[in-house]
Amino acid sequence: QVQLVESGGGLVQAGGSLRLSCAASGTIFSIKSMGWYRQAPGKQRELVATIISDSSTNYADSTKGRFTISRDTAKNTVYLQMNSLKPEDTAVYFCNAAYKPSFLSYGLLEVWGQGTLVTVSP
Repeated sequence: QVQLVESGGGLVQAGGSLRLSCAASGTIFSIKSMGWYRQAPGKQRELVATIISDSSTNYADSTKGRFTISRDTAKNTVYLQMNSLKPEDTAVYFCNAAYKPSFLSYGLLEVWGQGTLVTVSP
């Protein structure tokens, strides 16, 4: 079984920065992609940023130029550096991973973290 554990959320003033971390543990042969999603109160979960095994990245338009996703493959960990934070960035941030549990696995499995709250005050 694979678990994702997020950390780094908290309260910050507008214009400030936070760095989120997400570490994957358990039976993992390889991770194809990792990413961050967020869900604000009363809204649907939305993409923030993803990174694929070849280090290709993808960002939501609302986070381009302010957020940077990176990955430590050896540690099965993904990071999200968030700069120039805005009140509208306030949400629970969830980590996601698509992985193969073993060499013989066919296809990918998906796992979510429990979420970490980011609150940006005006």
